[in-house]
Amino acid sequence: MPDAVAAQALHRDFGVYIHVPFCRVRCGYCDFNTYAPSEVGGATREGYVESALGEMALARTAMAGDERPAQTVFLGGGTPTMLDAAALARLLDGVRTTWGLAPDAEVTTEANPDSVSRESLAALARSGFTRVSFGMQSAVPHVLATLERTHDPENVARAVAWARDAGLAVSVDLIYGTPGESLADWETSLAAAIALEPDHISAYALVIEPGTRMGVQLRRGEIEAVDLDTQADMYELADARLSAAGYAWYEVSNWAREPQQACRHNVAYWRSQDWWGIGPGAHSYLGPRVGPSGEERGAERWWNVKHPRAYADRIAAGESPEAEREPLSADDLALESVMLRLRLAAGLPVVDLPEPRPAEVARLIAEGLLEGADAIRGTLRLTLKGRLLADAAIRDLT
Repeated sequence: MPDAVAAQALHRDFGVYIHVPFCRVRCGYCDFNTYAPSEVGGATREGYVESALGEMALARTAMAGDERPAQTVFLGGGTPTMLDAAALARLLDGVRTTWGLAPDAEVTTEANPDSVSRESLAALARSGFTRVSFGMQSAVPHVLATLERTHDPENVARAVAWARDAGLAVSVDLIYGTPGESLADWETSLAAAIALEPDHISAYALVIEPGTRMGVQLRRGEIEAVDLDTQADMYELADARLSAAGYAWYEVSNWAREPQQACRHNVAYWRSQDWWGIGPGAHSYLGPRVGPSGEERGAERWWNVKHPRAYADRIAAGESPEAEREPLSADDLALESVMLRLRLAAGLPVVDLPEPRPAEVARLIAEGLLEGADAIRGTLRLTLKGRLLADAAIRDLT
């Protein structure tokens, strides 16, 4: 490994993702590694915290000699706030003990609006959390019912107010393209989200996966998927309304009021920074680096066993919870860089393409997918149309 490449490990940020797999109920569209109480097979929320702390200890041994503190910590799920504030604080303390926290670390937890209280959010802020991301999804009752979301829409405003009172930065997540959702329904949800004045808003197109309950309903003809043209209209409406309200897009599905309010943890993913994933099914990535004995190590991605019981059993036995590992070549990294960085408003420097693609770049500009003036100056940036067709643009450039 050239010295310059080895040194990059010191200049990459390091983050920690903690996967909390518990949910009160599994939503019909959910394809994540989550478990309702009847599905955990004897694993408990209390035992999960001990297992996660046990994995952190194993991770510290594996990363011996790497003294980078965590710049970001993100608790996702599932519903992390199914654990009480004291348990979440213990997990954050585990990160402090294992890696240390940077002085300006961003520490986020996802939450359902009905899974928090004024007191729990204040306790999270006191323990070091800086940000909360609420799963709002929609403000329209019939859309929430189709998604099988259980929260009361009115609770979103209360939860946001409590988080602000606690001094936490606030993000809300929306989903568009739910079966039966009209453009007017989506506009109602956008207006409701904007009225909350959060620091950050995410808007994701619903993808109905075959193995979900919603996928079964679609196959049986019980629901009808929103067509892609309508989803595109919904995205364009979101961008227009959010831009008018002072939010700027920084990634295809994410908008923030100010640059510093972008989710730093997710930006680290898109910029191929390093992170360790704690918990059942969690993924990790470490780029090229030098190991504790001076050995050269290439980039690697790995992921843990998925079920909470299997995960707990591995940790209790002092074994790694790793399920599989994938080494990444320089070509793999170059291709992933295009796939990830082109989604960002900051764009991708032309010189970072795996190989020159002048004809493809020219055609994407002519088709209105890339900003022509920016490309001439050396950076590839997606237009609004390009964001709608980002996957196609990425294919052409890789």
